[in-house]
Amino acid sequence: MTPTEPPRTPPDLVERLRNARRVLVLTGAGASAESGIPTFRDALTGLWSRFDAESLATPGAFARDPELVWGWYEWRRMKALLAEPNPGHRAIAALATRVPHLTLVTQNVDHLHERAGSPQVLHLHGSLHSPRCARCGQPQALPPGIPQEPEGGRRLAPPRCALCGGPVRPGVVWFGESLPETELARAWASAQGCELCLSVGTSGLVYPAADLPRVALAAGATLAQVNPTATPIDDLAHHNLRGTAGAILPGLVRAAWGA
Repeated sequence: MTPTEPPRTPPDLVERLRNARRVLVLTGAGASAESGIPTFRDALTGLWSRFDAESLATPGAFARDPELVWGWYEWRRMKALLAEPNPGHRAIAALATRVPHLTLVTQNVDHLHERAGSPQVLHLHGSLHSPRCARCGQPQALPPGIPQEPEGGRRLAPPRCALCGGPVRPGVVWFGESLPETELARAWASAQGCELCLSVGTSGLVYPAADLPRVALAAGATLAQVNPTATPIDDLAHHNLRGTAGAILPGLVRAAWGA
């Protein structure tokens, strides 16, 4: 195998995928990194280099400086809209057309799965594209098109809610906030009932999402991990496929169903 050649797909994993009726796919930041979306653990660059991502992604940060936080999230939304789904996203969308019951759970907020064609994505950490009022919770519409980069790279006044006048906040789950109950319950049920769980590009460090592969494993599912680096579930997974989603998943789909 050459350094640029993806690892050989295990035949027993191919057979398991081909015959599975219920599959859970869990994706993390690594699944979108190939599209140019930085992970949360990457240092911020350019105009945002002097900020720490985790210090901006809290309710307290928005309360203290809503213009700063809204500006940063509009910058992130701009980056997501300018990015394109990568082969990993498209391979997962192809899986949904071949597996009778596929549940896609993502920790990503960029909507690249939807743009690749995946239906019914469960967003555990919310979405950059679904803002809501910080006061009354009313969902808010965003203007069409790609937002301009906030002036100076720092501050941008958030819109006001048409219902109550409160500030509109990003529709993501911040540190210290609970995950959406409906999405989490559906993800948990899928983990308990799947025959195969694919953990793709996730560090395995962010809970409760990190528990889903373990729940699937405890329920008797085959656990396969796609990641270029080691994670805490290496010793639990039946298959550890070293590489990016874009390098590994298209070959897995081809091996199971052909072109």
